[in-house]
Amino acid sequence: MELYYSDTFVLPLPPGHRFPMEKYALLRSALLASGDFTPDELHLPPAADDNTLSLAHCPQYIQRVSQGLLSADEQRAIGFPWTPAMVERSRRSAGATLAAARAALRDGVAANLAGGTHHAHYDRGEGFCVFNDAAVTARALQAAGLVRRVAIIDCDVHQGNGTAHILGRDPSVFTCSLHGARNFPFDKAQSHLDIELPDETGDTSYLAALDQALTQAIAAGPYDLCIYLAGADPYMDDRLGRLSLTKAGLLARDRQVLETFRKRHIPVVLAMAGGYARPIEDTVDIHAATIRLAKQFGRPASR
Repeated sequence: MELYYSDTFVLPLPPGHRFPMEKYALLRSALLASGDFTPDELHLPPAADDNTLSLAHCPQYIQRVSQGLLSADEQRAIGFPWTPAMVERSRRSAGATLAAARAALRDGVAANLAGGTHHAHYDRGEGFCVFNDAAVTARALQAAGLVRRVAIIDCDVHQGNGTAHILGRDPSVFTCSLHGARNFPFDKAQSHLDIELPDETGDTSYLAALDQALTQAIAAGPYDLCIYLAGADPYMDDRLGRLSLTKAGLLARDRQVLETFRKRHIPVVLAMAGGYARPIEDTVDIHAATIRLAKQFGRPASR
């Protein structure tokens, strides 16, 4: 299983910043320590260039990001101070999902050990997201003639409002978001399918809602690829979550998504999306369990 990482491109953050930048390096280390993956399966991705990013983003926005011309308000909305390292990391993270998607089309499954930057809109960033890796990947693969229709299954605890903003009216990409009804972003966008969940949903109700969402998503197919945002933040001890899923419930979620698409011979590329647990090791454990499970779903049978 091919994995793409960008944790060597560290975004400098002020002390006390709530974004858990270190989780990405910890995740890569945990996967290697597990013995389930070899160094040969882990790759540094190429950076997404301007032409690729412009398939999903406004060229003027890309230019403002690249040249350090974001206003103070734009930087506040993103949640990161502008630095050249912020630009490079954002390009690499988008490039990682695209590279992993190409690998998934060949092998059945692959993953970006970061990504899931679903709050990035066409012309602005938001919520720790600069460029929208799922939207960029779907559009880039379509432009290359590698896929026609894509499903984006977003199981981060926060709605994928940027993805909906970019792709919500595009019939060639089915956008599905399961998220906390009372959580960020408070001004939701419209995906093709939005499932809003109450606080303290728990495993049983969440998995039932996911089953309903996947049934509707599959009915809207067929698809050539699934992009799965496997957020760790629905976890019961996540600082920004509130949906109260257990680790077992999150792993059951992952299995439900992977089995749904594997059964139909649809390749899946995973992005890790959010995770803000204390201790950070809980987030790393959840992401690592997702990746280890996904390795079992490689190389679908011929269609």
